[in-house]
Formats: sequence, structure tokens, C-alpha cells
Amino acid sequence: MKAHFLHNAVFLLSLFSLTTSSPDHPPSNSSSRNVEPPSEALALLAFKSKADLHDKLPFSPNTSSSYCKWQGVECQHGKVVRFVLQGLNLSGVFAPNTLTRLDQLRVLSLQNNSLTGAIPDLSGLDNLKAVFLDHNSFAGSFPPSVTSLHRLKTLDLSYNNLTGSLPVSLTNLDRLYYLRLDSNRFNGSIPPLNQSSLRVFNVSRNNLTGAVPATPTLRRFGTTSYSWNPGLCGEVIRQQCNSTLPFFGPSITPPPPPPPPTISASQQLQGVELTRARTSQVKHRRTALIIGFSAGFFVLIGSVLCFMMTMKKQKKRLAPAAASDYAAAAEAADLMRIEQNELEEKVKRVQGMQMAGKSGNLVFCAGESQLYTLDQLMRASAELLGRGTIGSTYKAVLDNRLIVCVKRLDAGKLAVETSKEVFERHMDSVGGLRHPNLVPLRAYFQAGDERLLVYDYQANGSLFSLIHGTKSARAKPLHWTSCLKIAEDVAQGLSYIHQAWRLVHGNLKSSNVLLGSDFEACLTDYCLSVFANPSNDDDPNSAAYKAPEIRKLNHQATSKSDVYSFGILLLELLTGKPPSQHPYLVPDDLINWVRSARDEDGGDDNRLVMLLEVAIGCSATSPEQRPTMWQVLKMIQEIKEVVMQDGEMDAPTGAP
Repeated sequence: MKAHFLHNAVFLLSLFSLTTSSPDHPPSNSSSRNVEPPSEALALLAFKSKADLHDKLPFSPNTSSSYCKWQGVECQHGKVVRFVLQGLNLSGVFAPNTLTRLDQLRVLSLQNNSLTGAIPDLSGLDNLKAVFLDHNSFAGSFPPSVTSLHRLKTLDLSYNNLTGSLPVSLTNLDRLYYLRLDSNRFNGSIPPLNQSSLRVFNVSRNNLTGAVPATPTLRRFGTTSYSWNPGLCGEVIRQQCNSTLPFFGPSITPPPPPPPPTISASQQLQGVELTRARTSQVKHRRTALIIGFSAGFFVLIGSVLCFMMTMKKQKKRLAPAAASDYAAAAEAADLMRIEQNELEEKVKRVQGMQMAGKSGNLVFCAGESQLYTLDQLMRASAELLGRGTIGSTYKAVLDNRLIVCVKRLDAGKLAVETSKEVFERHMDSVGGLRHPNLVPLRAYFQAGDERLLVYDYQANGSLFSLIHGTKSARAKPLHWTSCLKIAEDVAQGLSYIHQAWRLVHGNLKSSNVLLGSDFEACLTDYCLSVFANPSNDDDPNSAAYKAPEIRKLNHQATSKSDVYSFGILLLELLTGKPPSQHPYLVPDDLINWVRSARDEDGGDDNRLVMLLEVAIGCSATSPEQRPTMWQVLKMIQEIKEVVMQDGEMDAPTGAP
């Protein structure tokens, strides 16, 4: 079994073709062709026949015996539990009676494709916990069968062409945690959702109407979760509902909510503990100033009208007036124009102050509920966790005892000046990423040069600390199964980033891998390399993670450079040595070096060689010679299968 795996791993590393990513092809004799494919394989083949019109999926009846190794398929005991095909440009339909035969399916993700038609009946998938069908072209009504899936926690149907009303039976999904229905054409009212478990919610950019139900759950979400629905109203979105429609029908866009408190340019961050907003006296002065400008505007307009009426009357009476009278009138008109220009400049300054207030919002990502305010974040006590290439990271304890991790971007370390709009668009994309092996970006803030990113706080520290210990305690190389588990977690997170919205991490290293509550590895600082200035990074360990092709200045990270960084991280996991101490060795010598670094008796040699083959392939000098992260993930999962067959996966993964 082990020799068979090694042979196929080398084969994968040399070809890197999706069609060869499944290592155990059955013999091409007549008896194997006559074997009826398993029922699970038949369901997958039926799906491919309707959804994969351009033959992008390497599913084949000839390889049906190894369907659990097909792209995007994950099995347990021969039953498909996860089916994830993201960003493959599938352009057919999701046909009925195909994937719905997979009765043990837990996770279904077809996001970021081009699938059309109606969403089929999913009621037979009783075990579904997560459904991602977003960023497609599905049409028709909301699939009513979804509301019968009582184990469902995550549902994302956003960015499709779905129409009709939302069923009230959505309230029956009492485990629902994540619900995104934005960017469709749904109409009617919002159901009175009141699940205490709901944490992510977004119905923006639809045609929904009526009052938003003022349930405790729906009150938790900000107005951005409901925006671009002209007919919505109610206290939840601070929009009054009219009992009768205006003469010309409802307005196209509802009036904006009251502007948030403005933040002056002089207001600075002291770590994460932001200085308090201006005192109430200053706010009153600012309000008085704005009112004064407004009053002055109306007074001046009234004066101008009176002046023009007077001039019109005098013009009739003073037609034969002397030239000096005309000169006086011209001088008065010039004075009026000067005063009007000055007034316009004052109005622009007032509008600029109002826009500065709007840019100071704390923006919550992906429909997250607003669990804290900007003012609470400003009052938070802070502890410096570390300084990076584009900013500093802090642990912030809010007054409601909630602990968050805040990254403050240093404007002086950024590559180029990024506009407010570009920054918002990018952070909205990054904030939409949700995966068990990513530390979620919950919110972001910007005002002037000040930019903050708010993440979940991970109490178990970083992978760097786990591998290398502290100043007082020197760590030993991690147990074999710990290395394998962490490698799989990191590969899962990277593969999701690459496939979900075709983004890249750009700064993978052990200090940017944090340990969750169950010591699962979670990536952080992902997708921020677009803002980084490489010349600011003089850390030799960080430089060792960078692929050869991006070590030159002004070279952007790619998915293949992420693969290179993963290979270096894998060597760091196995040896316990920081990347700056990794020697440049040929593969045979590298294996001996890893053995000596682990100081082992050779009992784990076979598994060691398996994982080293992956690390060597990932850290190839040429990007074309490196596998994709999805292929890397499949290799690691094959190693895991070998180890599980040997009964060695019961060792603890949370400690060295």
C-alpha cells in the first residue's frame, strides 16, 4: 500500500493533471468495464452529465471504483459526505435526482460557477449542514425543500436570479447560523426570523417590501443587511412606514439613515485603544457650525432674491441713468457673485465633514450582526501581540467582555495609496470568505489614513509558538500525526481561498497560522498582500517563505507562490527549524537532514518520506512544476488514509 502510494505521488508531482489526480486507476480489462459502478458514483456521474457541459470534471465510469478520490469528493466509509466544486465555470444545470441520492451528504458547495435553471428538490438530503449555491445563475423560486432540512446551519443562495417570496417556514430552521440571500430578485416580506443561533444574515439587493419584523434576531443586524430594497421600512432599518403611498408611488431610494458620529482627522489610535471621540462640547460646536452654514445659506438666498427683485424694478425706472449708475450696478453684481462662490465653498466644506463621518463607520462583513460599536472598540483595552509587514496586531477586550483581534494597518508600510472605494471592495470580498480553517474577518474600519481589521481572537496562539516554543521553553518537533493534521488544515484553508473567489493568501508563514479552540489550524492575514510593500519586509524567515519568482520588488503573489510557501511551512513543521535555517539540499540529502532534525529511530520513515515528497513538489523552483493546492490537499488526504489504516491517528494533535 505504501509503495503504491509513493509511486502515485511521484506520478502526480510530475504531471499535475486533474484527470490523473486519482492514483488508483482500475485495469482496462473487460471484466472491470462490466462492473456496475457504485450507487454513489452513479449519482455523481448523473450530476456531471447535466452540469458539466464542457467536460471540466474528470469523472468517468472507468474510474468509478475510486469515486471518493474524484475532484471535490470526500467520503466516509464509502459514502460521500462533502461535495465541493467551486470556481470551475460549470455551465449546465443542477438536475433533479442526481446529487439528491447522496443521503449522507453534509456539505454541498457549487459556488462561483455558471449553473442555470431551478434548484432541485433537496428534501432527501436529511444530513445536509451547509449549502453554498451562490454566485451562479439559478432561476425560479426559493427552493421550499430547503426548509425541511432541520440539520441545516449554513445556506448561501446569494448572487443568483431567484424570484418570488421567501417562505415563512424559514423560521423552522432552528439551527441556522448563516443565511445569505442577497443579490437576487426576491419580493414580498421578510419572514419573522428569530433563531438565536443566527449570526450571519443578508437580504440586501432584492425587491423586498414592507416592515422588517422587529424580532430580537433581526434587530441585531445593521442596515447593510437590508440595503437596496426600496420598499422595506420599519424601526429595524430606521425608515418610517407610510400607511398610504405618495401620489407618485414609493420613492426609488429610501432616505439614508441618520449620519453616524463624525471622526476628525486628528483622532488617532493609541494601539487598539482609540482616543475618545471629541467631547460633547466640540460636537455641539460642530452642530452649531453646520446649522450656522445652513442658516447663512437661506439668508443669503433670500437676500439675493430681494436684491434681484429690487434691481428689476430699478431697471425700469433708471433706464436713462448715468454711466456711473451702471458701473455701481455691475460692482454690486460682482460682489454678489463673490459672496455666492464663498458660500458654495462653505457648503462643500460642510458636505465634506458629513462624508468624513460616513467613512468612519465600522463595517461588518457578510451580513454579520453588530455585536459592538465603534465607540466600544475605541474604549477597548489593548495588548500588543506582534508587528508585521503592514501593521500591528492587538488583543482588544471590549467593555462587554468580548475579546477580538484587531490589526491596525500602517499607512507608511503600504505599497501604494489605496482609495477608499478600492479598499472597501477588496475587504468586502475578503470578508465574505468563511471556512473552518480561516480566521473570519468580522469587520473593518477606515477614516482617512486609519484602517482597522477586526478578527476573532484565537486563545491558543500561533503555529510558530507551537513549533518553536518560547524563550523559557524550547519545543520539540511535533508528533507525526500533529504534523499531518496541521498540514491538512492549512491545505484546506488555502484550497478554499484559491477556489472560492480566486484570491491568494500572499503571506503564508507559521506566525500567520493560529490554533483554534480544538487546536485546528486557521489561516489569518490572508489576501492582504495586495497592500504590502515588499521592501518593508527584512525578516529572513519571511523572505525564505517567498517563492523565487516574487522575491523581486513589485511582483504580486499568486496561487503557485502560496503553494511554495506551503512547502516551506511543511518543512518547518517536520523539522522544527525556522525557514532561514533550511539548507539547500537535493531530495535525498533533504530526507537525511529531516531525519536528523527529528532525532527519530526510523520508525516513521515511510510516513516522513510521503510528506516530504509533497513538500519537495510544492517548493519546486519553477511555478509550472508545482501542484495546485487542491492536488496538494488530495495527496495529504491519501497519506492520512494510509496512516488511518495503520491505526495511528489516535495521537493528540493539539500538543507537541
